[in-house]
Amino acid sequence: MKYSEIVNVYQELEKTRSKLKKSDIISEFLKKSPSSEIEKIVPLLFGKIFSASDKEIGVASQMVIRSIAKSYGIGEKQVVDKFNKSGDLGKTAEEFSKSRKQKILLSKKLTVDKVVENLKKISEQEGKGSQERKISLIVELLSHASSDEARYIVRTILEELRVGVAEGLVRDAIAKAFDVDVKLVEGAWELNPDYGKIAYIAKKKGSSGLEKVSISVEQPIKLQLAEKSPSLEEALKKFENPVLEFKYDGMRTQIHKKGNDVKIFTRSLEDVTGAFPDLVDICRKSIKAKDAILDGETVAIHPKSGGPLPFQKLSTRIKRKYDLKKAQEDIPIQINFFDIIHADGKSFMNLSAEDRFKELKKIVEPVKGKVKFVDRLITNNPKKAKEFYNKALVSGHEGLIVKNLNANYVPGRKVAGGWLKVKPTMENLDLVIIGGTWGTGKRTGWIASLILGCRDAKSGKYLECGMMGTGIKEKKTQPEDVTFDEITKMLKPFIEKEKKNKIFIKPKIVIEIAYEEIQKSPTYNSGWALRFPRFIRLRHMEKKPEQADTKGRIEYLYKIQKGKK
Repeated sequence: MKYSEIVNVYQELEKTRSKLKKSDIISEFLKKSPSSEIEKIVPLLFGKIFSASDKEIGVASQMVIRSIAKSYGIGEKQVVDKFNKSGDLGKTAEEFSKSRKQKILLSKKLTVDKVVENLKKISEQEGKGSQERKISLIVELLSHASSDEARYIVRTILEELRVGVAEGLVRDAIAKAFDVDVKLVEGAWELNPDYGKIAYIAKKKGSSGLEKVSISVEQPIKLQLAEKSPSLEEALKKFENPVLEFKYDGMRTQIHKKGNDVKIFTRSLEDVTGAFPDLVDICRKSIKAKDAILDGETVAIHPKSGGPLPFQKLSTRIKRKYDLKKAQEDIPIQINFFDIIHADGKSFMNLSAEDRFKELKKIVEPVKGKVKFVDRLITNNPKKAKEFYNKALVSGHEGLIVKNLNANYVPGRKVAGGWLKVKPTMENLDLVIIGGTWGTGKRTGWIASLILGCRDAKSGKYLECGMMGTGIKEKKTQPEDVTFDEITKMLKPFIEKEKKNKIFIKPKIVIEIAYEEIQKSPTYNSGWALRFPRFIRLRHMEKKPEQADTKGRIEYLYKIQKGKK
């Protein structure tokens, strides 16, 4: 299929806001799409090339700027200037493509196959010279692309397609295109989470094919998720027969064992097997079933004390491809199993949580310090539950997961009556805005992401501790709402300098921030990072920057959060 055909669909999708109309556009396109290419076409509708995981192409704006400049024989400054006006590198490439002085004669028409091939090659480039190889692959596409194609190629590379297509729309479109029940499409996808493959099955085999989609070892599935509960007391009230389990600060892990082969997948379905040869080895020995899919949490362990380490430590191993032996020594791991999904050809999802845990214990042999079952307590007694909760926090864990012992395993969803997570509610912080980034798309012209700073009591400097864009409104719907436009006008007089898309702001404006938790951070110069910070209110009229919360205050709250105070 010519890439221009999918570009025509992108343009139609961009013109309409109606979800129903978008679904119809995709449905008609899928009907005429060749079966041999539909597995590549469907991910492209999302602006992705990897359908079954959150794996990324791995290209930042600066590399695209260099690629555009090289493709059209212009200076990088020209690209940056035009990008700053439009806020869209896709449109920037489109404009330069229209005005390029030398048209390439006899250029090949781009195909879907060629675009996907190059984008996958880009994601695979590593080591010395990888940046130049990536740029060459981008330039190859742009040099053969029409101006419209250039816009969407760049957007796809940056994973900012901006045509308003989400998973639900594609699910509905597949159902419409091939006249199958939408619930059947969703159910098949939860067991084989690749809408490209699901579309192929629906097109070739219809409802009967989708009904036959089942769990397959070495094919990751969507894991069941937990909803957040406002309190432990509220969580206990939800279930007649609850079990409490430690909530670990680690990596959600689905282990797939097939014979002597073991694969490790994350919650986002990323295959991280190569990064954890120690986990592969220990699971190969401790899982007694011939084939199995198990659910658990992998945590980093202190090599001397044996206590848990923050997820940030473990995260340094997830992307590592070299010096794996040293990583195992420096950051040993432990897996905590809490559920079984499949074993020896049998699915356990329709069993109760109580029965699944019994089956889990039959096939897993614990290994001291390496493999264990989740710390758990069956009780609906508030006093015992609170003691167990405090034990989790004092032990350095995040909190509890409260589960319904009578419930089945439901992949891919936060299910009412299933799992609830309970974590400490952290107090808000007053922080200073010390920087930001210019917005793109609908937020062009606004400072859309704010860099938050805490005060160093010793030096008086303001240190980075997070980046935030949540809680500020695009439009004012309530009198108390604060908009991006208002924040931008307030901050513009205090802009000290700009570097590419980043701006540096004189510390003048204090705002109140809520967040989910505090983490140690090697990225921010404070050494701390706020996870999921969100704007609560302006405080610059009440507080001066020197009255903002300090680095020491953040450290103190971190210790409370971990149950160490």
